[in-house]
Amino acid sequence: MGGRKLEIKKHYIFDVDGTLTPSRGEIDHDFAVFFSTFCAENNVYLVTGSDRDKTIEQIGEEIYSLCKRVYNCSGCDVWEGSTNIRASHWILPEDAHEWLSVKLTESPFTIRAGLHFEHRPGMVNYSIVGRKANLEERARYVAYDTFEDERNKIAKSFNKLFPELEARPGGETGIDIAPKGYNKSQILDDFKHNDELHFFGDRMDKAGNDYPLSKMIIDNKLGSCYNVNNYKGTWTILNEQH
Repeated sequence: MGGRKLEIKKHYIFDVDGTLTPSRGEIDHDFAVFFSTFCAENNVYLVTGSDRDKTIEQIGEEIYSLCKRVYNCSGCDVWEGSTNIRASHWILPEDAHEWLSVKLTESPFTIRAGLHFEHRPGMVNYSIVGRKANLEERARYVAYDTFEDERNKIAKSFNKLFPELEARPGGETGIDIAPKGYNKSQILDDFKHNDELHFFGDRMDKAGNDYPLSKMIIDNKLGSCYNVNNYKGTWTILNEQH
């Protein structure tokens, strides 16, 4: 008699900024219609550095509720619809905060829009230009950072000075900071070893905040990873697969 065949479940995991929406922006209307149907028909999960309120602002309550689970704050604040499954209460150490504050004053980039430290469950998002920057200010910082590589330089120096913590560029203008291991890969604890995972993100390069999860999926042969440039890339791949 043959053994019982294991059931393999297919799960789709999506980053939000740069993958489903423009960075910090709202989802495209036509794509939202398509993605809502996709969520209703498949096992869909979101994993993002943003908090719950910002994620709902970007994708809408309907899509948020249609997802099986949403991992906000890189998996440190977990939701199923309106139910909070778990949340971390970690606080950035004072010496790390002081070091980052000095970097803020030293940066040659001159615009300071406010909210340079955004505290979220289990992490802090740090931004030279500030979370309150408007689209023009953000675009100016993106152009500056693309040339100067400031975020990567700050993150590398931070990681050497504070080895118990982990800093990675997140989104277009920020750096996500959390205890080591508090990155997107921590969500894998919620999946079974025989599950088939399909992860979509826009920062799977080594410095990006999608890298830890994509590396774990590939190294452990848990499924496939798709590095996209924007929501249109995500839409194209999903259309090709269905």
